[in-house]
This record gives sequence, structure tokens and C-alpha cells, in this order.
Amino acid sequence: KKNQMTRHIQYVCAVAFFLLHSSSAFVVARSSPGPYLAPLRSVSSDKSSEAPPVNIGWDSHKAVSEVPDSLVRVGDGPEGNHPMRVKFEQMCRSAQIEITKAIADIDGEATFQEDCWTRANGGGGMSRVLSGGRVFEKAGVNLSVVYGSMPQEALQAATERGVDRAAGMKPGERVPFFACGLSSVMHPRNPHCPTMHFNYRYFETDGGVWWFGGGTDITPSYVNADDMAHFHGTYKKVCDKHDPSFYPKFKEWADRYFVIGHRNETRGLGGIFFDDLNDRPADDIFEFSKEALGSVVKAYGPIIEKHKDDPYTEEEKEWQQIRRGRYVEFNLVYDRGTVFGLKTGGRIESILMSLPLTSRWEYDHKVEEGSREWDFLDACKHAREWV
Repeated sequence: KKNQMTRHIQYVCAVAFFLLHSSSAFVVARSSPGPYLAPLRSVSSDKSSEAPPVNIGWDSHKAVSEVPDSLVRVGDGPEGNHPMRVKFEQMCRSAQIEITKAIADIDGEATFQEDCWTRANGGGGMSRVLSGGRVFEKAGVNLSVVYGSMPQEALQAATERGVDRAAGMKPGERVPFFACGLSSVMHPRNPHCPTMHFNYRYFETDGGVWWFGGGTDITPSYVNADDMAHFHGTYKKVCDKHDPSFYPKFKEWADRYFVIGHRNETRGLGGIFFDDLNDRPADDIFEFSKEALGSVVKAYGPIIEKHKDDPYTEEEKEWQQIRRGRYVEFNLVYDRGTVFGLKTGGRIESILMSLPLTSRWEYDHKVEEGSREWDFLDACKHAREWV
């Protein structure tokens, strides 16, 4: 685990070094009333050629002012299930619109800015990000459609059974792939309002191999049993409708996946998580993913509405910031989506959208035994059943 963590930290540092030496770029941002061109800060250097040789690079994204009808194109990527690719993208697009509208309505002040981009070799994405709201400090929902090839180690980092997905390929041979997904992180201001994350995705690799993955999880700063019963109960109902074995299996999977290994604690209080799911017809898993994604607002919105105006102390805000520091640690070191994006030349602004605007690290921080902070840490170290 230490070696794995060290390699990931080295990789993140290498990415940061590359960004400091990248050429100038532009983003076209769409928000009411119309498009505008915003130049990004650039640092010129003749060392950009030292970037990792990937066929979809960090500078391969072209900003566009008009959103294409679809980012999925016939003939792009490996041979596979084109109708499912189109259907999954359209599901993600619809969910992105519905979820961002609901979150903006809850916030009551801020609106989402939208960026859209494409890649010459196919695919692209749309990011919707809200910052500086009354309720939400930062919230984002990203849609990505990606075609390309990746190193086998990137595939291994991105999936539960990565080695199986590259079966039959020679050592060092790159894996052609298609991926489509919708991901989100919501960071509220009030420490009594939890952070929420979701990601739902569909993968195909060369040779007709396909699978679904995803889930929704919640990261409060304090334990509120009623809130957790509502959140987990919402997803248990979704799971039970499709397969009674899903919730206990996917809940345990989330408890296992969202562990900050170097601290031996989870980043939050779980939810559901699944990966490499292809044990039944693709259309069946699609319907499950669609309903789980469609339940995000139902599971999360009432909790925010309940607590967005709760009074809080400076100490409670500081504790929230410390827990956000733990969130950053997990995302940069262990999160499969982050590692996959960095290793395949993903759009950096979209990859790092999940990070909070503010966070805090205190040297050798301790909590008082029996306190609410201690109770939360105990729940992060010993998984609890909420429903």
C-alpha cells in the first residue's frame, strides 16, 4: 500500500509539473446569456515535449461554443455495442440537466457555468460547475465520452478486475477503449450538510468486452442517523427493485472502496459502489444505473434542505475543513476515476473539479474521546448499518 501510494503521489506531482510547462489554452464557457472566450494562464516552455506519450493528451481538448447532438460517433473507438453507447450518453445528458437544475434551485442564488469540448479522435465532454453559492461552496457535474487507447496499468487502476480486461494482449500493448460517464461532487458550506459524490459509467474495450460501474456515496462531517437512514434507504429501495442482493453487496463494496489506506479510515459514510458489472444482460444493468442516477436528488436533496440554515460554530467549520482534507487525500491517491483520467490524458479541470475550494490540515490532530467528532471517526473506522 505504501508503494502504491508513493507511485500515485509521484504521478500527481509529475502532472502538476507538466501543467506548469504547458502551452496556452482557451476555454469557451457557456452560461446565460451567451458564450465567451476566457484565456487560461500559460507558461511557455520548450520542455512540453517531455509529457507522457499518450494518444489522447492533456492538450487534445478543443473548446466549442455549440454542444453537439451527440459525442458518440459510429466508427470511433473499438468495435462494440454502438446503440448502448448512444443510450448511455443520452441518459447521462438528461441526468446532468435535471440534477444541476435541482441543485441550483436548492442553492437559490448561484447558477452552473457550462464548458463543452471535443477531441479530434472522437469524444469530448460537458462540465457544469457552480461556485460561490449561498448553499454550495462548489458543485460540479461532468459528462465525458472518451475514445482512445490506454496502458494496461491504467486499465488495472481503473477497474476491479483490470488484468482480466487486458487478457490476451502482449506486455506493453495499449488497450483500445470507449468510456462514457457522468460524475459529480457537491461541497456545501454548512458543516451540517454532507458532501455527496456520484459516478455512473459504461466501458468497452477491444474484443467486445463491456461492463458498467458506479455508485453514489455521502460524506458528512458528523453522524446523523436519520439522514443516513434516508440516504441509504433510498438506494436500498432502488437496489431491491432490481436485485435484493445488490444493496448489501454494493454497500459493503463502498465501505471497502472508499478507504483512505494510509489513515485506515473511510472518507465518509458510504452508500453504494459497484464495478465490472456484466453478469446479466446489458439492458438490465442500464436500467439499474438509470434508476440509481435518477435517485440522486431524492436521496440527497432533502438532507441539504433540512440542514442548509443550521447554525454552526467556528470549531465545527474547522472540523469540516479537516474532513475535506481527507477527501482530497482519497481523491488524489486512491480514486480510480482520478487515476484513470490522469493516466489517459484527461481534461485536468474536469478531473480536479471534485476537489473542494477550501480544506485544512493540522499537524497530529486529535479528537476528544466521546465527542461528536470522535463518533464520526469511529463510524469511519468501523462500518455501520444504517437501514
